[in-house]
Amino acid sequence: MSAPREAALNPGRIVVLNGPPRSGKTSIATALQAGQDGDWMSLGVDVHARCVTPPRLRPGIGLRPGGERPDIETVLPRLFAALYDSVAAHSRLGFDVVVDVGHHDDYSRPLGILPDCARRLAGLPALLVGLHCPIEEIMSRRRQAEPGRETLYVAAAPGEPPPAPVQRWQQAVHRHRIYDLELDTAAATPAECAAAVLRRFDEDPPPSAFARLAASVSVAKP
Repeated sequence: MSAPREAALNPGRIVVLNGPPRSGKTSIATALQAGQDGDWMSLGVDVHARCVTPPRLRPGIGLRPGGERPDIETVLPRLFAALYDSVAAHSRLGFDVVVDVGHHDDYSRPLGILPDCARRLAGLPALLVGLHCPIEEIMSRRRQAEPGRETLYVAAAPGEPPPAPVQRWQQAVHRHRIYDLELDTAAATPAECAAAVLRRFDEDPPPSAFARLAASVSVAKP
């Protein structure tokens, strides 16, 4: 007698939170995990850069805009591909997944990473969310020390202009301008943002940002 087959699982929801550092990505991911709607697996830049990527390749997928580390750029398409393939695998096994990341293509040369990542989520219920936050609020948050992260963020004293890396993040991370949902994280709490994300899955038109991105550029597999 053959072994009984497990019931087919519905794919889990995928939420990709795209925004600059300190825009509230991690707080929204935490709010989703704390809620009662789904069992959310949290993947993305924090987990990948600190716990997955070896020191010689860091910051890996967290490499900031400006073409500052061309020596590790060649591995970035594979790192992103591995992350998004893992996200897709979790979804196909029925898990909801939230991904905190800062997508940009401001490297020493364009790498076309985001369209390739989008292709890897084809056929899955995936939502691309743009997180906006005024640079003044970003700088205020950067000045707030967090245990274990005191030296992680470039900051400036009150009244001083934002450092160039901070300005590059603000300009580069939303350049593609294709989203299913955009949120102002200075005007809404993480819990309110999480609720808006969940509502978007039930609204019309259905999420399509990743499908549009996948069709926008032909990118070779890394």
